[in-house]
Amino acid sequence: MKKEDLSTGLLIFYFVFSILINSLGNALTVSLNLGSALWTAAAVNLSHVTPIKLSLMLFLSAFIVVIANVIILKRFSWKRVLGNLIFMTPFSILVGYFTTFLLKTGISELNLVVRIILDCFGVVLIATAVSIYQRVNWMLHPVDDLMQIIRFKYFKGNPTIAQLVTFTPPIVAIIVSVIISHHIYAINIGTIFALIFQGPLVGLADRYVFSNLKHRNLDK
Repeated sequence: MKKEDLSTGLLIFYFVFSILINSLGNALTVSLNLGSALWTAAAVNLSHVTPIKLSLMLFLSAFIVVIANVIILKRFSWKRVLGNLIFMTPFSILVGYFTTFLLKTGISELNLVVRIILDCFGVVLIATAVSIYQRVNWMLHPVDDLMQIIRFKYFKGNPTIAQLVTFTPPIVAIIVSVIISHHIYAINIGTIFALIFQGPLVGLADRYVFSNLKHRNLDK
């Protein structure tokens, strides 16, 4: 799908839909405590070794990635950075809100098998959201922007390899946090599921979710 085929209304729909399911997916993994996507898990662990709340930690880590993206692309784009900032502000707030809401529902007390299924479903929601707004390429979370940049700049569009490389910084952050606190949070079966399957799930969503939507305005 070409850029001119996407109306403003459709762009807004994709943006709102993807940010909602991304936030909900992350909140599911956090509230169930059976393993979050790695960047979220890193933020959770860092929030336990610092006085910074989860919502703000998510925002700060994303802001650092914005800087990394500028360095990799070797150019600064106000439009791109503004889009990152616009995306991550409601995303950070919504993850905190959805997490609080889900915890109040008693979701963490459900049967273990049900919780594992819901946790993996949260990762599926995240991967689906990433696929949608990467293809629209209008406003992206900085982490997913990073994944998209290296996916097409270095790995010939391979989402699996790009996702694994993008997971390296949060893995380091988690290790440092565990060394400091001697505790580990939001790491469990869901994290392993995300590590192995999030990249391939993005590729599947590219093909089957809004399949007429193609990647737009790629930076290489």
